[in-house]
Amino acid sequence: MSSSEEVSCISWFCGLHGNEFVCEVDEDYTQDKLNLTRLNERVPHYRQALDMILHLEPNEELQHNPNQSNLIEQAAKMLYRLIHTSYMLTNQGITQMLEKYQQGDFGYFPCVYCENQPMLPIGLLDILGEAMVKFYCPKCMDMYTPKSLRHHHTDGPCFGTGFPHMFFKVHPE
Repeated sequence: MSSSEEVSCISWFCGLHGNEFVCEVDEDYTQDKLNLTRLNERVPHYRQALDMILHLEPNEELQHNPNQSNLIEQAAKMLYRLIHTSYMLTNQGITQMLEKYQQGDFGYFPCVYCENQPMLPIGLLDILGEAMVKFYCPKCMDMYTPKSLRHHHTDGPCFGTGFPHMFFKVHPE
């Protein structure tokens, strides 16, 4: 595959079925060690997972061991979710999420009284793998469980428990 045809790991992850709500984290943000503080304690195979996200060459041992490669891929997904959680609270992250919100990418609250109010994703917990994503309606301040089965596997902590509140502090309109 030529370099013009290559897809970054970040673009690939965001394009996976069920990850439509995830924004693409800027590579500079992902490379900044300050933004990665303590994530090595939470993610197994941290160094290899980060290398995969940054599209660096895997070591030869990994290329010849499909089981290890699968473990690293799972760790990379976990690491990206954690990075995404903090990135969403940056100016760039909020701007990307604002675009998605204004386009209705997260859907509209189904309650007739909310008059097709766009929703925002929210996590109920900050522990990966513990709860799926929910949607928050700013009009009635209620939460909604997505009906689509593809989002029943979207990790809620990928969005954080405080994202809608921070979002509306920055963009009260």
